[in-house]
Amino acid sequence: MSSPRLQLSRITKVYPGVVANSDVSLTVQPGETHAVLGENGAGKSTLMKIIYGSVKPDAGTVVFNGKPVVIRNPQEARALGISMVFQHFSLFDTITVAENVWLGLSKTLTLAEVTRSIVAKASEYGLGIDPSRPVHTLSVGEMQRVEIIRALLTNPQLLILDEPTSVLTPQAVEKLFVVLKKLASEGCSILYISHKLHEIRELCNACTVLRGGKVTGVCNPGEETNASLSKMMIGAEPALLTRRAPHVGAPVLQVKDLRLSREDQFGVDLEGISLQVNAGEVVGIAGVSGNGQKELLYALSGEDVLASPGAICMEGIDVSGLHPGERRKLGLHFVPEERLGRGAVPTLGLAHNMLLTRHESISNPRFAGGWIRTDRLEAHAAEIIRRFNVKASGPRSAARSLSGGNLQKFIVGREIDAKPKLFIVSQPTWGVDVGAAAQIRGEILALRDAGCAVLVVSEELDELFELSDRLHVIARGRLSPSVPIAQATVARIGEWMSGLWHEEVQAHLASPAAVELTAAVKGQALFSADQPGGQHAQA
Repeated sequence: MSSPRLQLSRITKVYPGVVANSDVSLTVQPGETHAVLGENGAGKSTLMKIIYGSVKPDAGTVVFNGKPVVIRNPQEARALGISMVFQHFSLFDTITVAENVWLGLSKTLTLAEVTRSIVAKASEYGLGIDPSRPVHTLSVGEMQRVEIIRALLTNPQLLILDEPTSVLTPQAVEKLFVVLKKLASEGCSILYISHKLHEIRELCNACTVLRGGKVTGVCNPGEETNASLSKMMIGAEPALLTRRAPHVGAPVLQVKDLRLSREDQFGVDLEGISLQVNAGEVVGIAGVSGNGQKELLYALSGEDVLASPGAICMEGIDVSGLHPGERRKLGLHFVPEERLGRGAVPTLGLAHNMLLTRHESISNPRFAGGWIRTDRLEAHAAEIIRRFNVKASGPRSAARSLSGGNLQKFIVGREIDAKPKLFIVSQPTWGVDVGAAAQIRGEILALRDAGCAVLVVSEELDELFELSDRLHVIARGRLSPSVPIAQATVARIGEWMSGLWHEEVQAHLASPAAVELTAAVKGQALFSADQPGGQHAQA
């Protein structure tokens, strides 16, 4: 038998106040797709960074292809044949896609050769991206495609994937799995981190489970169920979501014919976006990354105030020209998709990150108002840490010291705790373990049941089907009609992601039943107005 591709023996890594990895041992065979499973903060990403040379272990040994190695940096890892796709991307914002990919490849290649290779790989794997685009113009999903393409171009012997499908469409995930299975059949070993248990069961033939930085189990995931894997990972099965029928109230958010030109040549024009979110309902927006989600969210949050007067209203008040702070005073709270940099300041503690969106008015000061009330601020941050089960050493912990999933829980908790009238959240459970994802989704539904209007933008269809009362799809800057969740299917929404709803709507309008209905209720909605969202599918 050939030597194992990778052997880790008693790997230990300790940070101040946190043991990230404790005596971790793991073996990966050639051609094996090996899952590393664990809840947020279990030490998965730290272990992968040790293998890739980004982090130095405090103890333990690494053997690669039968030879002990000390991997001091990612360049040495790539020279050995190890590539990694990070959950938090390692891209330079100010240079292009092609230049970023070029940095990780042999310097014997010209930039033109690298550009052609990117185009070929992107086409082959269905990961479309423009090599000439500056990275700062990309959405999170597009950045993830760049990382995947960059890793595949190195022809790795060991490919490490940290949450690679978190912002890919079901069709793109299927294509990626075909690629990964082909790579494994050719002898490439894959270390795969994901919180999507059905993916692990489909793709992986071995699994190591971490809890609290220690190995707590090894199994063949194909012989397990989602429930048994969850129990191994978090010690229990995640709580089931309790969905009640929505009690839809008055409109809270109304978007009417929103048209915005792209800010740069690589952006997306918004063309005639019309949308309504009522109190007591969750409206979901699905779509492939880079189809106008970023531009729409900027316009709704107030980061872009170029919308025409009257295009965006909250409870009848025109907010098109209001900045984020003014919209927050009206009850709008927003969770962006970028955790570090927009959702939180990396170097600030969690308590002081509360002040980004939770400073109260001077007339009714709670945390601030001339002076920061540090004791109140830290006590409230500690309560959010407790309520949302955030793994952190305390309210003074720097945001960048938390795992991605734990920081996400804190940011979502901070905004939900504000008791908003309108809650807009992008990618609510990206990179979050199954237990925490169930908790966040439960909190969102509780917010809806309390009468809040909720808008969820996500590239995770399972999540949208679980949360939404109505669904839209965004494609090339246009928004589809809404469809009640009972009438939505994965196949239908997947087709709409390609912008194909126009044909379906036209076919429906041309049907005898639709013609008869239109004649009977001329000028009214195609769907009954007492159905959630029915009033938006206009005849």
